[in-house]
Amino acid sequence: MTGATVGVDLDARAYELDRAHVFHSWSAQGSLDPMVLSGGRGCRVWDHAGREYLDFASQMVNVNIGHQHPVVTAAIAEQAARLTTIGPAVANLQRGEAAQRITAHAPEGMNKVFFTNGGADANENAMRMARLHTGRDKVLSAYRSYHGNTGAAVVATGDWRRMPNEYARGHVHYFGPYLYRSEFWAETPEQESERALRHLERVVQAEGPQTIAAILVESVPGTAGILVPPPGYLAGVRAIADRYGIVLILDEVMCGFGRTGRWFAFDGYDVTPDLITFAKGVNSGYVPVGGIVISDEIAATFDDRVFPGGLTYSGHPLAAASIVAALDVMAEEGIVDNAERIGRTVIGPALDKLAAEHPIVGEVRGEGVFWAIELVADRTTREPVDAATIARVKAGLAARGVLVFGADNRIHFVPPCVVTEAEVAEAVAALSDVLADTLEIR
Repeated sequence: MTGATVGVDLDARAYELDRAHVFHSWSAQGSLDPMVLSGGRGCRVWDHAGREYLDFASQMVNVNIGHQHPVVTAAIAEQAARLTTIGPAVANLQRGEAAQRITAHAPEGMNKVFFTNGGADANENAMRMARLHTGRDKVLSAYRSYHGNTGAAVVATGDWRRMPNEYARGHVHYFGPYLYRSEFWAETPEQESERALRHLERVVQAEGPQTIAAILVESVPGTAGILVPPPGYLAGVRAIADRYGIVLILDEVMCGFGRTGRWFAFDGYDVTPDLITFAKGVNSGYVPVGGIVISDEIAATFDDRVFPGGLTYSGHPLAAASIVAALDVMAEEGIVDNAERIGRTVIGPALDKLAAEHPIVGEVRGEGVFWAIELVADRTTREPVDAATIARVKAGLAARGVLVFGADNRIHFVPPCVVTEAEVAEAVAALSDVLADTLEIR
């Protein structure tokens, strides 16, 4: 039996077991046809039979340092040999080192980290902290947002996933800036920022500032469309929060740790939050982990008062070891700088050229390795393409060996931060071919 035959058999076995026993998230189970993957390195993944793909989805937009970085996998193995797990109540060197590495990139006056199992429970606990710190109840968040799939996080989420899950109390939504599909009849980024801020402040006033604990904002909304904030917007949200004594939580779960070409996405927007939530890119998803970076003022609230929250795996040693190694590697190898440079000089120009060549592209937007390509049936009306068109584009790209992240009428072009110019060129060429084919079909 050849190696290729064995690989095909293993792929078939993986598929069979998945369909028989695995219940998938956000899916109707009967129609699923999952791709089998068995390995990866850098920006590429492959199945048992050796079929290879460029991973321009970074899986769940989290593999920022690429797949199987040897320094990080070795750090996890070393920690597993030393101590696989320990309770969160004790002190552990790797946990402390991980917290120190994270806070080193945070603004001054943010020196504590509460570790969670992922991004959803980071947002969950950040909202809890804000409510306890202020003594207020309501949390404001945008309609175009995603904050996770735990009780309050999914209700803070603005998209369709909130609606079947609205069991948490005290959540209010507002419209954030999105110039391409402006809710405010804006014609410039400056108008969009000014009008979106006016709308937000009116929501605060109408809800009663004395009832609002927090404003929860993705620094750069990801799943909702990679909505790069217009000039002055995040600073304006900070000003509104200050004016009414509201805690500002910036959700950096998807956009943090190199994704925008900066350590934190908000570093480019003249704003300092009270709480920062993170996960995904902090260790590229090698071990499940998330957390909250806490301002000294909010942390002090719990110096003599019990914080009523905790997780068995908070600051898990394997996760902590992976954070230390990942953040050290990112600094030593210039991975964040690579994301910034390649976004500015390679991805951005390549996608702009793509948009000029294909009328199905309505808008391209992004920064670093965080880009959205909005597909439209008509550029004049900006009517979105339908779900079937997005499915055809994704399938066409997969057939050409490129995996992307799709949402609504958009293709998200989100490779690892280690992506090379040659890999970008390969992916863009495939996308150009698929868009041309898609336009012919339509």
